[in-house]
Amino acid sequence: MFGLSALFLARFQFAFTVGFHIVFPAFSIGLAAYLAVLEGLWLKTGRSAYLDLFKYWLKVFSVVFGMGVVSGLVMSYEFGTNWSAFSQKAGPILGPMLAYEVMTAFFLEAGFLGVMMFGLNRVGKGLHFAATCMVSIGTLISMSWILSSNSWMQTPRGYRIDEATGRFLPADWWQIVFNPSFPYRLVHMGLAAFLCVAFIVAGVAGWHLLKARREGRQASEQVRLMFSMAMWMAAIVAPIQVLAGDTQGLNTLEYQPAKIAALEGDWESESRAPELLFGIPDMKNETTHFKIAIPYMGSLILTHSLNGKVPGLKDYPKEDRPYSPLLFFSFRIMIALGMLMVLVGLWSLYLRWKGKLYDTPLLHRVALFMSPAGFLALLCGWITTEVGRQPFTVYGLLRTSESVSPIALPNIATSMVAFVVVYFIVFAGGITILLRTFAEEPHPDQHGPAEDQPQRAAGTTQVSHQPQPDAGMAE
Repeated sequence: MFGLSALFLARFQFAFTVGFHIVFPAFSIGLAAYLAVLEGLWLKTGRSAYLDLFKYWLKVFSVVFGMGVVSGLVMSYEFGTNWSAFSQKAGPILGPMLAYEVMTAFFLEAGFLGVMMFGLNRVGKGLHFAATCMVSIGTLISMSWILSSNSWMQTPRGYRIDEATGRFLPADWWQIVFNPSFPYRLVHMGLAAFLCVAFIVAGVAGWHLLKARREGRQASEQVRLMFSMAMWMAAIVAPIQVLAGDTQGLNTLEYQPAKIAALEGDWESESRAPELLFGIPDMKNETTHFKIAIPYMGSLILTHSLNGKVPGLKDYPKEDRPYSPLLFFSFRIMIALGMLMVLVGLWSLYLRWKGKLYDTPLLHRVALFMSPAGFLALLCGWITTEVGRQPFTVYGLLRTSESVSPIALPNIATSMVAFVVVYFIVFAGGITILLRTFAEEPHPDQHGPAEDQPQRAAGTTQVSHQPQPDAGMAE
């Protein structure tokens, strides 16, 4: 028999691997869209700076995409080794959805990735741009299938349970794929990916703007351009993300009220509930210590009504309550980072209006400091979502304790140590490569494919335009 410690370690191992993995697909999604925009603007305007930036960030994309694929493969094995009971029961629904992701998204990305990476001087401009767009679309389709699968685990619909085996069997694929939380989470995650890339780009540009100032020179056109584009993205997308998060909160209140109670630190359900800015939830004593609250704001934010009723954790059995302390702080860190991103975006708009966007070192330092903010907010949001689903893998239907494999603690501990060592070695190397790439300024002397002559594709025979001697002359 396996004990609680084995279950905890299995959960921690999966959280560790997913925590590493989720950063890279989000980076790939946002960066693929950014590359498509850069190439499209280059084709439209002929401005070489867009092409320089495309080549610069294409190198980053190659590393990020590879790290995302490698880290994602590990999780598929964990489903079989550590979570075989979950795979056996939920496999008839989640298995086909993950297969659809491979067939529709991964094949699309893999099919056009080589053209995007190496075909700029080998295929026509239009075909290369189409390949870049296909890779970007592929990342979005991949995100859609993965989020649909995960959302089904949060708000399961369209299933029936086999009485003999306890397996979840599909009854209505439309309800399974488009389950109640899927649209909200899809929009929220997509915007999060764009913000992650926007602040990474802004941070890199901020670094080079500060470096140019220290060296007493003007920053290059490429650096100024990518800083401007990143700030536009922050100013536009960050406020929209706040609205998207609000709609997802309303959806969560309707379908997962226990999660809302846990992340708010509320123990008693009440109308005109306050919003806790700070507190320390105590699961044992069923209270929240050191509360700092704003009266009525909890009901107003969660229900859009001062008289709205907010659920409390005491409404649910102790064994069904999510772990409030972790949820409480991860949610507030996510919100704080989101508000900071909104403020940076609005600040950039003001400085752009004043004509000082490139001449304000404080903004550039803030952009550099905030460069990982999108990823930190993403991780906090993932923790809030997944820990808030506990103690279930399939919300309200299949408990996490019923999903784990009957595997001994030493086996999980051994694989956990191996994962930690390998991940830190591999990903430390990858991140080192990325940081070295970021330290280099985009080169202004890079050029696109020549426009006055066709490009020879790999594997084809080049036709000579020189006159050839006839057979007689050869003899």
